[in-house]
Amino acid sequence: MGDPKEAGAEAPPLGAAARGGLTLLPQGESEEPAAQGSALLLGGGEVKSRAVVKYSSAPPRTAFARLEEKTDLKLPPANWLRESATLGPAGTTVLGSSRKSKPFSSFGMAYDFIDSVGNDVDVVSDSENIKKLLKIPYSKSHVSMAVHRIGRTLLLDELDIQELFMRSSQTGDWTWLKEFYQRLIDQKWQRKKKSKEHWYQKAILSKFLYYSVNGDGAAQPVPSAAEPQESPSADQTSGSEGPSWPAPFEVPSSVSEDPSASSQGSEPLEPSCMVGHVASAPKEQNLTTLFNDGENSQGLKNDFVRNILWTFEDIHMLVGSNMPIFGGGRYPAVSLRLRDNNKPINVLTGIDYWLDNLICNVPELVMCFHVNGIVQKYEMIKTEEIPNLENSNFSTKVIKDIAQNILSFLKSNCTKEGHTYWLFKASGSDIVKLYDLTTLCEETEDKYQNPFTMPVAILLYKVACNMMMKKNQNKKHYGTIRTLLLNCVRLLDKSRHPQIIASANYMLSELFQLDEPKKEDSSESPLNENSDESYSEEEEEEMPDSDENGSYSSSSDPSHDNKAVAIIKSVGELSVPEKYKSIHQIRPSCAFPVCHDTEERCRLVLSYVLEGLKSVDSSIKKESDLPAADPSTPIPLKYEDESTRGGPEGLEKQMALFLDKMGSLQKGNYSSQSGMIPGSWQHKMKLQLILKSSKAYYVLSDAAMSLQKYGRALRYIKLALQSHDTYCCLCTNVLSEVLLFLSQYLTLCGDIQLMLAQNANNRAAHLEEFNYQTKEDQEILHSLHRESSCQGFAWATDLSTDLESQLSVSCKCYEAANEILQFSDLKNQNPEHYIQVLKRMGNIRNEIGVFYMNQAAALQSERVVSKSVSAAEQQLWKKSFSCFEKGIHNFESIDDATNAALLLCNTGRLMRICAQAHCGAGDEFKREFSPEEGLYYNKAVDYYLKALRSLGTRDMHPAVWDSVHWELSTTYFTMATLQQDYAPLSRKAQEQIEKEVSEAMMKSLKYCDVDLPSARQPLCQYRAATIHHRLASMYHSCLRNQVGDEHLRKQHRVLADLHYSKAVKLFQLLRDAPCELLRVQLERVAFAEFQMASQNSNVGKLKTLSGALDIMVRTEHAFQLLRKELVEDPEQPKSGETAPAADSSPSLNREEVIKLLSIFESRLSFLLLQSIKLLSATKKKTSNVEEDVVLKTNKHIYSQLLRATASKAATLVERIDMVIHLLEQLARGGAVQ
Repeated sequence: MGDPKEAGAEAPPLGAAARGGLTLLPQGESEEPAAQGSALLLGGGEVKSRAVVKYSSAPPRTAFARLEEKTDLKLPPANWLRESATLGPAGTTVLGSSRKSKPFSSFGMAYDFIDSVGNDVDVVSDSENIKKLLKIPYSKSHVSMAVHRIGRTLLLDELDIQELFMRSSQTGDWTWLKEFYQRLIDQKWQRKKKSKEHWYQKAILSKFLYYSVNGDGAAQPVPSAAEPQESPSADQTSGSEGPSWPAPFEVPSSVSEDPSASSQGSEPLEPSCMVGHVASAPKEQNLTTLFNDGENSQGLKNDFVRNILWTFEDIHMLVGSNMPIFGGGRYPAVSLRLRDNNKPINVLTGIDYWLDNLICNVPELVMCFHVNGIVQKYEMIKTEEIPNLENSNFSTKVIKDIAQNILSFLKSNCTKEGHTYWLFKASGSDIVKLYDLTTLCEETEDKYQNPFTMPVAILLYKVACNMMMKKNQNKKHYGTIRTLLLNCVRLLDKSRHPQIIASANYMLSELFQLDEPKKEDSSESPLNENSDESYSEEEEEEMPDSDENGSYSSSSDPSHDNKAVAIIKSVGELSVPEKYKSIHQIRPSCAFPVCHDTEERCRLVLSYVLEGLKSVDSSIKKESDLPAADPSTPIPLKYEDESTRGGPEGLEKQMALFLDKMGSLQKGNYSSQSGMIPGSWQHKMKLQLILKSSKAYYVLSDAAMSLQKYGRALRYIKLALQSHDTYCCLCTNVLSEVLLFLSQYLTLCGDIQLMLAQNANNRAAHLEEFNYQTKEDQEILHSLHRESSCQGFAWATDLSTDLESQLSVSCKCYEAANEILQFSDLKNQNPEHYIQVLKRMGNIRNEIGVFYMNQAAALQSERVVSKSVSAAEQQLWKKSFSCFEKGIHNFESIDDATNAALLLCNTGRLMRICAQAHCGAGDEFKREFSPEEGLYYNKAVDYYLKALRSLGTRDMHPAVWDSVHWELSTTYFTMATLQQDYAPLSRKAQEQIEKEVSEAMMKSLKYCDVDLPSARQPLCQYRAATIHHRLASMYHSCLRNQVGDEHLRKQHRVLADLHYSKAVKLFQLLRDAPCELLRVQLERVAFAEFQMASQNSNVGKLKTLSGALDIMVRTEHAFQLLRKELVEDPEQPKSGETAPAADSSPSLNREEVIKLLSIFESRLSFLLLQSIKLLSATKKKTSNVEEDVVLKTNKHIYSQLLRATASKAATLVERIDMVIHLLEQLARGGAVQ
């Protein structure tokens, strides 16, 4: 019996043809199973039977000793009642001196072959119970069996009513069943004693078997047992020695807390719920192991000599058998039977022998006949011939129908998993009734009195655990696993079995994948409990048809019993083929609850976690040492003003304390307030539950974040961090995986704080969401507070009203996440997360840098009188610069060139703000471009150039590249404009300033791409046109003011003319800059007038004059644009700045238009007058028809212009129309070519 278990397999058929196809399994051999089961042909029909030995403790078969005739079996052999490996328990069991079939024998087998339970096997039972069921239609004897359903598997155990009620009279247990039995079934119940003949037959059989093993010399003595013949009342003492029924299982507190303290006796009389330590989470599924290997699940052992997987037709059964099998010589496998020659073999005996041989795959039966204990003869009978024996004829097909009908009946009606059903047939009755003992028990005062409760619950747990561990297919079984666990929890008393309940709830929480959305399309409600009651839709459909199948009786028939779940009115029905529908072959998986969103899924997980935590907490006795807290009272959320907390400096201190604590965790510090013992099951289970809750809250926070519910997201991440803080307090050695979780939590917390800072306008709504707490959250927090103050991350989860504080907290969260990644080399193990953390650090430092930069700009705009830069401004510059610098380092460390370039850009902008701050705020007329301004502008240029070098080429990120180019062009343009407008003449010569301005303008032009099609193209064209205009104006001014070097003057003249031309071309491309175009053209006219003034000959002057008039004619395009804008928007605001913005096209300014129009009219009038004078003078000398026409036209235009300018009543549009009309006339013939 103590041999190690080994998986058996079916052996190849030996002499199959000769024996009708029966398959033998030589003991001790292990071969591959045959491809298909062997068939036994009987009675003209075919009954398929296949047996595979899964486990055998029997030694190799030996030949039986053939007894001589006249051997007296009444005399005991020398080896009688000594332990025999060949006979196993059969030699003693038949006497009743050893335990009978145990009430939990099927559970012992189920624990050993957990893979088969719930899925592959239909029935698990002792072979004696199987035989008793299949003989129901033939037998008048009573049947009493306990039936349990686990998945599609039924567990059948003998329910010995006599033994049960004997125990009830001694202990008071099962009194409710005894009263029920006496009230409804047998009112005059009394214990029936077995006759002396019964014990006599058992003794003869025992002695026969011991004779047949040929006096095994290795037999070991066993404890003395009373002679059965002399002790007919042996059963009366079986309450202490016989098949003892366990009392309802109770867990003493000492057992619950310290299982190792229990005694390890050979066989305790009162098995208690012995639960092993919960192991730490396995790597695959984080499951908890409920039992140690040494504790075979409450002592429910598998005591059978062999366990056989028997397939009878389409029914798969795991059967336990103790039948001795002999072999050797010409009989490879035979069973031995002893028969009284005076008594013929009846049908019941024949069925018994036939089924035993089928189950054990034995092809032949050796029968020894005796008369009054004297051996007469031996007879060999083949198994397939047994149904045809004289006086023992029976149909194998009928046996098959009985088996299928009974199984269908049980599966149709034993639908509630975990319930104990009682199949009962009274002696001499034809009615079979099925009761739900669990329901009957629940009507009593103590619904946990059912002793089957604990074994069933543990089996449910173990089957679920086994299915969870199958990595390849576990997801498709999640509905089944959930049902198993829920039924397990429903069966148990929370106060008596906290460990199993905690462990089951943890496994339930593990079923829900928090990191991926559910994709099922089922419409089942997430909390629909119907799936827990029945395993298939077919079973539910079977119920209305049950009247037709004889399962129920609604009439006043004597067989009616309102307490029975189902009734078979007559055992004869079982012989009718398919009387009961066979619904057990295919069982669809239970529907797994569909969670329509992440929050629903996480809430389910948290509900299971809470139940698990309650179970753990209830098992810890030191309540007086716990901090007082009421689960129904919300935990007050404390807010501290930033000024009292010390602002960022206080945050620095808290961060230092936090990092110091994180470092100490590596050394294995432990600090639990509840007094849990490290390593105890409570400690290990609570760690796993707390970790699961932190993950669930993290996922909830992430989901709220994606919905932009930032207050709710902060509340959830606070709970996640509080859970994690408690985990760290309890954990003696934090795993790197858990540290990675913490880094992820802090990263998300940083994201939330940043989004709260950027959405300050909804602060009231966010605060309301943050303060709300569900009862479930409060209770989980209460459980956490039993172990820890949960304040380790308070610095990260406060909802501040100060923008700077929020940004600082966000930054510190990212920094803490990064610091954690430095522990245990996590950054190399999780490079993606590390990169994300550094990106976020770079981003938040950019945000803080911009925040400080904007504050400095605001201070600068408020500073009107003071010329000097304030210390506050300088401090803000330093903070901003430091943030940008750190951010650039973050991005460069992960080779993120684009973001590094953006931060370099912002640093350049900061330098420009510094430059602007150093410009004098005093008298504008005395202002000069200062060296400090030049220094900061040059620094800005350096940072922009670094940004371009970081990007490398435009292809890397065109938008960023173009942006940097634009900023660089702007910086050069601003610097050149300031030097031009506020020339530092006190420090530099005019020529040097002009040179620097020219160089800066050309560089600005270089980075201003006017040809690239983009949204910024009009701005670039306007900028380039403005640069050319300014350069032309500068050279024009130089030409006016310069005396001396003729070569230089000529060069300036050429440059001025070139830049004016380019400016005009670019302004003509723009539809929204007519005033600028007009101004440039007027300056060109002035430039021509200046040139004409220095000319001496009339011909030269006339030519210059003609060019100036031609320029005037080309301004018609600008006037057309002005007229169009004035007509389209006559009510446009008239006020505005007179100077256009540098970086954008200005809106139309009516005053400026009037001013430019007046200048244009005066210049046109002047040019026409000069033209008339020169042409008149020329006419006197020479006569030229063409010149005469021009002169006449010019005079006509001049006169019209004088009349128009003299009229004060004309509107602006009318004046522009007149100018356009005159220019058209001038274009047709008023200019000298």
